Amino acid sequence: MTTPLVEMDGDEMTRILWQEIKDKLLTPFVDLKTEYYDLGLKHRDQTDDQVTIDSANAIKKYGVGVKCATITPNAQRVEEYGLKQMWKSPNGTIRAMLDGTVFRAPVLVNGITPSVSTWKKPITIARHAYGDIYKNTEMMVAGGSKAELVVTDTDGNESRRLIHDFDGDGIIMGMHNTDPSISAFARACFNFALSIKQDLWFSTKDTISKIYDHRFKDIFAEIFENEYKSEFEKAGIEYFYTLIDDAVARVVRSQGGFIWACKNYDGDVMSDMVATAFGSLAMMTSVLVSPDGKYEYEAAHGTVTRHYYRHLKGEPTSTNSVATIFAWTGALGKRAELDGLPELATFAARLEKATLETIENGIMTKDLVALSTLPEKQGVGSMEFLDAVAARLSNTVLK
Repeated sequence: MTTPLVEMDGDEMTRILWQEIKDKLLTPFVDLKTEYYDLGLKHRDQTDDQVTIDSANAIKKYGVGVKCATITPNAQRVEEYGLKQMWKSPNGTIRAMLDGTVFRAPVLVNGITPSVSTWKKPITIARHAYGDIYKNTEMMVAGGSKAELVVTDTDGNESRRLIHDFDGDGIIMGMHNTDPSISAFARACFNFALSIKQDLWFSTKDTISKIYDHRFKDIFAEIFENEYKSEFEKAGIEYFYTLIDDAVARVVRSQGGFIWACKNYDGDVMSDMVATAFGSLAMMTSVLVSPDGKYEYEAAHGTVTRHYYRHLKGEPTSTNSVATIFAWTGALGKRAELDGLPELATFAARLEKATLETIENGIMTKDLVALSTLPEKQGVGSMEFLDAVAARLSNTVLK
């Protein structure tokens, strides 16, 4: 390696696996160079979350980052960890600073059939990575209060809309997005569709949200008509818009093999649905791509809290590490591409192949055993799976 990856460590069981992946699958084969940031919840709290901001700025500097799963604290976590406050999602902070689009796709492996019988090809979720609920402002509201939406223009003039007159106690939330970010999202989706020559679907709920969601629909339509329509026609692919409830029905009936673009929250939920239906949340790749070509690879799942507490008690665990492995291989592959390092690219591809072949040869974590149709299979522990991948990788590299 010539340029370091931005390495962002995380929490709980995924943090344990993060180090094991480095020790067993990376450092024995790669002169691994990283700029390390500890995004574990305790360290984020100690730095008042400055470490998250620093890691995002580092991605802007170096171009490629790889991130472990992290905790987004709720009230229970604040008490459990003794936090200063309920810090926001580090993923949301990084996505907002990079203003990119998250592309998530299932990792397909022989022997695991999607639970949706019609799905024959991967479905890629393109998730807008800025704004909406992830940058929201919210308040508790006392009974008798009046809530208004107030916008003050550059001349000091106010525009007001009544939200609700509260007879009793309640809650209120405000969220936003920007035309430049929505435009960047649209172009990222259109460019990605052209790069892999797949149809692009986009869905919101503009019939209900006649200004907010409709703005997304209009910007996508304008950019497509003015900049991409002829290119899509030449490539033989299609772009169409539909309501999100209709999109869900279409997706379930489809054969797959397309990109489904969603707003931030919709993409968060639908990527988990797609991943689970294809096999497992731990079998999903995820990459954030910024408008200026910065990349952040991550595992698209949580920190596996239940397994972590078993691990602390010395009890055996069988945690699927495929998504975390593929986060590393994606980042190494992109670093190799940007720096012109064919040997590093070959290694990343070999590690992915070794991981999939391990599963296809019947060695897998227990979450996959129930899904696999292989006649002979063995459910192994978290570390045993990594050991099996390492053995297969060593044989491949030595050859």
